[in-house]
Amino acid sequence: MHLRKNVVIERLMIPLLCFAAGMAQSRADEPPQAKQLAPPTQFRAEDVDGDAGTAIDLFWTLSPDDEEDTKPRKVLRYVISRKQIGGSEEAVVLESGSPFVFEVEEKKPEFEEIGEATYRKDTFRDSNCETGVPYLYRIQAFGPDNATSPAVEIKEPVIATLQWFNLQRSWFAVFVFLICGSVIVFIEMARQGKTLKIRKIAGLEAIKDAVGRATEMGRSCLFVPGIQDINDIQTVAGITILSQVAKTTADYRATLEVPTSRSLVMTTARDTVEAAYLQAGRPDEYNEDDIYYITDEQFGYVASVTGKMVRDKPAACFYMGAFYAESLILAETGNSVGAIQVAGTAMPTQLPFFVAACDFTLIGEEFFAASAYLSGEPQQLGSLKGQDFGKLIGGILLLAGCLIMTISAFESRGEPPAEDKETFLQSAQIYLKENILGKGGF
Repeated sequence: MHLRKNVVIERLMIPLLCFAAGMAQSRADEPPQAKQLAPPTQFRAEDVDGDAGTAIDLFWTLSPDDEEDTKPRKVLRYVISRKQIGGSEEAVVLESGSPFVFEVEEKKPEFEEIGEATYRKDTFRDSNCETGVPYLYRIQAFGPDNATSPAVEIKEPVIATLQWFNLQRSWFAVFVFLICGSVIVFIEMARQGKTLKIRKIAGLEAIKDAVGRATEMGRSCLFVPGIQDINDIQTVAGITILSQVAKTTADYRATLEVPTSRSLVMTTARDTVEAAYLQAGRPDEYNEDDIYYITDEQFGYVASVTGKMVRDKPAACFYMGAFYAESLILAETGNSVGAIQVAGTAMPTQLPFFVAACDFTLIGEEFFAASAYLSGEPQQLGSLKGQDFGKLIGGILLLAGCLIMTISAFESRGEPPAEDKETFLQSAQIYLKENILGKGGF
């Protein structure tokens, strides 16, 4: 009798135990409920003044759980979302019951995450807005262990509007005004006859010596204007120096040869040399056959020029323009025949070869400043001095900014100070980042 009761009890207990085990397992599989954080308050949005109509600033009051001294922190970041008002998306949906009939269904725009701000931050700039489009924004605080706060939305949509002036570029306008103003001032000073001191460029001063040596030896001068066409700025600068070289050869009655790799460069070089000989008072000594075209092919041109250098052995070689792999071939060939060589280019990869194999080298800006240096015209000299003055201003500002950033970095070691305890240098550092280097403007 007792055995039969035990069997009945076991048959009843087994389903109950299985049910209890299943309930416990289902509760264990449920994700833990996220902790609730206090939401940020006073959330608002404003259009950015003085911009191109592409930015909106967001402001809010920090969540009460976002306390500075709390460890671990309850709030880690604030996530900002945005949606467009008045827009809709069309989705093609297959109508049930017919495989060939479609209907268009409008989908309302939803909030999309556009960025986030870290803890203790109460501002955010949305810089990817469309002009004239209304937007609604939402913010939500997030913490560790999936802790979230209720979402807070702004009440009224905000529209980014295009302004007449982009005040975010105000400091750039100041720098442009200073540089352009200095150029104008120096040009006026040069026109009034005031002497503007220009640093001597050794490579250009050596032109007369090189042409004079060629005249004494009874040998020719060779001028190579690079391998690029006339639309390259380095070729234009080389043609400007060619004018001075041609004038010097005309004065000394030396022979000048100009092999070119572009037909337009040949035509321009002929006009330039002819004008230089006319200015020197010896137009009858100009020979256009000394300025000739070889080929557009790079190494075919170099092979022809170096072959002529070996045969004629010019006493002076000038390389002015854009060069590539042929730079060392030309310079070494000229060095082997004992010529005085003057090179000028703005190609950084070829400058080391010219410096190593040539007697004088115009490096970068020296090459472009040659036209003002050789011509002596007030407009060009004033422009050159004005640009140098602008570079001086830029260098001083760069040095001052580096000093401010370095010293303020030493002052801000450890925890950042409170806003009411910022030093002058730290305030200057923030202004440099947000206004001069950033988009804050004035």
